[in-house]
Amino acid sequence: MPETTHSSPTTFHLRKVECRYGKLKALASVSLSIKGEERVAIVGPSGSGKTTLLRLCNATLQANSGTIEILGSNAENLSPRQLRLTRSRIATIPQDLGLVPNLRVWQNIVSGRIGKLGLIGNLRNLLVPSKPTMTKIHTLLERVGIEEKLFARTSELSGGQQQRVAVARALFQEPKAILADEPVSSVDPARATSLVELLNDIAVEHGLTLLMSLHNLELARTSFPRLIGLRGGKVLFDQSPDQLEPGELEELYHLEPDEILERG
Repeated sequence: MPETTHSSPTTFHLRKVECRYGKLKALASVSLSIKGEERVAIVGPSGSGKTTLLRLCNATLQANSGTIEILGSNAENLSPRQLRLTRSRIATIPQDLGLVPNLRVWQNIVSGRIGKLGLIGNLRNLLVPSKPTMTKIHTLLERVGIEEKLFARTSELSGGQQQRVAVARALFQEPKAILADEPVSSVDPARATSLVELLNDIAVEHGLTLLMSLHNLELARTSFPRLIGLRGGKVLFDQSPDQLEPGELEELYHLEPDEILERG
């Protein structure tokens, strides 16, 4: 498996980023850099800032302070058109998958390019897709192992199958990076491992940056060459799994008495 070199272009670069929701500070002075083709897992307890970090990286959220560079461009300096283009190059798999249950599988996948094609182009694809478009979708479904579900209603699929539709939709977008926010939270451990392996393999095959938030620490440690640990909106560690010390993990998930009461 090829290793990322220091000459790889940077996909995401955050410098002293702070992000707040009202009085709640979700991220505090976060600085990190993720290069092209890197595969990184973000771990930490609920409320640590994992989803906020992903939303900053796909430019759907703006920081209160600090700078964020996405694919070499400062997110704050992008025009509306440039912002749409940047977002179209970052595929996101949200925790709820973001699929439309009543649409066919192929229709959900074709919507992956709405940012590139615009409303008219996307409507055309949804109503009268071209033969090359359907061929590409079928090929993507073959890659994720559910090609027979091409014309199925998405609502009829199992949770694991819907996750694979979301992966195919992300690939149809032809992105430079894939962000996945707890994509395996609703499936059993075996299917979770299978999906994480699939996303890792796809990232390597296509030369993509993969950034995934996970609650399952063991799955993150065995599946990713780099782990970022977040707690209270701060980076506690950023290193390879074999460098992790037991004390760092204890600090990451340790709850103070007031936090125990707050989280029930």
